[in-house]
Amino acid sequence: MDLLTGVVALGAAAGGFVQGLSGFAFGLVAMAVWAWWLDPVLAGPLVVFGSLVGQLLSIRSIRRGFDARRVLPFVLGGVAGVPLGVWLLRHIDPLLFKLAVGVLLVVWCPAMLFARGLPRVARGGRPADAGAGWLGGVMGGLGGLTGPAPILWATLRGWDRDAQRAVFQVFNLAMHGLTMAAYLATGTISGEAARLFLVVAPAMLVPTLIGARLYRRFSDAAFRSLVLWLLAASGAVLIATTLPRLL
Repeated sequence: MDLLTGVVALGAAAGGFVQGLSGFAFGLVAMAVWAWWLDPVLAGPLVVFGSLVGQLLSIRSIRRGFDARRVLPFVLGGVAGVPLGVWLLRHIDPLLFKLAVGVLLVVWCPAMLFARGLPRVARGGRPADAGAGWLGGVMGGLGGLTGPAPILWATLRGWDRDAQRAVFQVFNLAMHGLTMAAYLATGTISGEAARLFLVVAPAMLVPTLIGARLYRRFSDAAFRSLVLWLLAASGAVLIATTLPRLL
């Protein structure tokens, strides 16, 4: 096994475990390993592919909380938001945008964690849910950040862990599916990326299934804490990877 293959397998295994446990964050964990070795042009398709595989492997985790009427507004909003995000790429510095999102997550998520009680948003109904999905789509088109907006919104809704996970796992599955389709349509996936797909999938198989099994042991409160800590860590990674490039 060459060094590159080993690094890709290690990142995929770690990312798969966290993906199975939480329903998201494959890219956050995998890129903590891959960022030091892989070119971003190569890492991008690997993150999308690994996220898709992880979502599919752990799909049984959402069976209790899945409600199409709850999930659909997020997905439709996300699909509508992606084109605007892509358009904004020509008008907004994506590095500054990622840095701003990173700072927001690092400040807001710990504040929510240490508050005596999480705020709960009961108003707005499905239009507000679609708005959260739309914002996730815009952020995805602009900077590949589909997750934070719908994940935070689902947390603030106060739904139980199964309902929350069903929302953001199906949402991310749809957004990453669209991204992968775009990659295929535009020939973005290189031969090297396709070869490494065959490393990512088997490397993350067992860790993802183990993470999905451990998920069942989490209480609603523990799952919310896990989600917020992972979002805060995501913000820290965004700051660490964008600030040096801006400076």
